[in-house]
Amino acid sequence: MIIRKATKNDMPSVLELIQELATFEKEPDAVVVTVADLIRDGFSENPLFQCFVAEVDGDPSQSEQAKQIIGMALYYYRYSTWKGKTIHLEDLIVKENKRGTGAGFALYKEIIKQGKAENVRRIEWNVLDWNTPAIDFYEKSGAKVLGDWRVVHMDDKGIERFLIED
Repeated sequence: MIIRKATKNDMPSVLELIQELATFEKEPDAVVVTVADLIRDGFSENPLFQCFVAEVDGDPSQSEQAKQIIGMALYYYRYSTWKGKTIHLEDLIVKENKRGTGAGFALYKEIIKQGKAENVRRIEWNVLDWNTPAIDFYEKSGAKVLGDWRVVHMDDKGIERFLIED
């Protein structure tokens, strides 16, 4: 297995992983992003995200490609008024049938190495409160799961409603 930066050609596999994560998180119909969106947003002159993929040798008799992407970690840089440059890990996912292979740990470690290389003062991400295996893993790795902060977001419908009512 190798961990490497994603390329445009990896985006169909990345989208499959995003859809698998949405299903795992009980939101199978929530993904609206497309391969074209991922290519545009991740590989333009000013990319909105970066991505690492975990790649293994595949079975050449099963497809024309001898390599298979089994996991990904998608992240982007943010700026904290308290800390300065930070990384936000948006998603880290490994195919269900490839969990336990070390791919998730390798991707997690690569994100942390990236943060160190970029001199960020914080790496942050969200975890669902019912995902206790992930929470346990993060806490054992030295991360702090903050119980006193709430994630707030406004979706496209909320944005539209707000602007109409304003």
